[in-house]
Amino acid sequence: MGAFHISVALLLLSLLHQVHSEHSYKVGGFVKSGCDLYQGNWISDQAYPLYDVSSCPFIEREFDCQNNGRPDKDYLKYRWQPTACNLPRFNGGDLLSRLRGKSIMFVGDSLSLNQWQSLTCMLHTAVPEADYTLARTGGISTFTFPAYNVKVLFYRNAFLVDIISTSEGRVLKLDSIEGAKLWNGIDVLIFNTWHWWTHTGRKQPWDFIQEGRRMYKDMDRLVAYEKGLNTWAKWIDSNVNPTKTKVFFQGVSPDHANGSLWEEPNAKFCEGQTQPLLGQTYPGGPHPAELVVEKVLGTMSKPVYLLDITTLSQLRKDGHPSVYGHGGHRDMDCSHWCLAGVPDTWNELLYAALIQN
Repeated sequence: MGAFHISVALLLLSLLHQVHSEHSYKVGGFVKSGCDLYQGNWISDQAYPLYDVSSCPFIEREFDCQNNGRPDKDYLKYRWQPTACNLPRFNGGDLLSRLRGKSIMFVGDSLSLNQWQSLTCMLHTAVPEADYTLARTGGISTFTFPAYNVKVLFYRNAFLVDIISTSEGRVLKLDSIEGAKLWNGIDVLIFNTWHWWTHTGRKQPWDFIQEGRRMYKDMDRLVAYEKGLNTWAKWIDSNVNPTKTKVFFQGVSPDHANGSLWEEPNAKFCEGQTQPLLGQTYPGGPHPAELVVEKVLGTMSKPVYLLDITTLSQLRKDGHPSVYGHGGHRDMDCSHWCLAGVPDTWNELLYAALIQN
């Protein structure tokens, strides 16, 4: 990944004891009651998927793998099964009633878009007779259920911290978070960032990194990521009232570009993968960015609930669009997820956390 030169081994040594000893913090109370919803495995369930994506005409084409020609359907038929209990069945009507008069916002990159689209389809499918409106203004998309006075929003902000344009070029400011004013006052916030921190070359949306008065041409991306997350964490601790706003972090959504990480070194990215990995552990081990997320959340004074989706998503090498993201063999997408699919489980976990709290 070019400048993304990190030593995973050194990172694990420095973080494993510090983070995993407190891995169960702030995940909605289930661990304390003896049930960790994030420890489990995928099982076949013919009652899935939770919806037919054709009933949701607003789904982005890049996520509609079946309509784009994906021939297999087994990936639609898996349910996440926690080891010690059952995941509460998603009830969209109940969730809308609980959220009546409130707003819920996903803040992040296109993986947040993936989850937002999943949730809006799950809710629309639950109350198909209820009218909805969909509006896009600037960087914010708003899906509204007028009968419930509920707004489900998506704010595209790939880094959470700011990128500004200067005479020298585009600057990623690790200690500036002016964009936060757009999510102030929201009742439920779900944050995500990681995907864009690794981009180099033409896909890199900045020319310099700034911290304080110091300007850098580049930086170890995992170090920069932690600095940016700390800025976000300080904003949450200083500005969020937990009695009025619930804050979630989506966790790190993994890609499947390297088959060696799931002991299939000859795999061509995620192409042709039709089954999840069996068992509860990912051969490639913890995701280094997820360890940073856990480290930062562990320093915070305000409650932030981690949707600990990384490991369960690592097991779903079959869940990506691969070559079926744009209606043909034009590119390979092993980062986003087909809908229906894995993000529906993320939202089942979000629902479980909301009804528990």
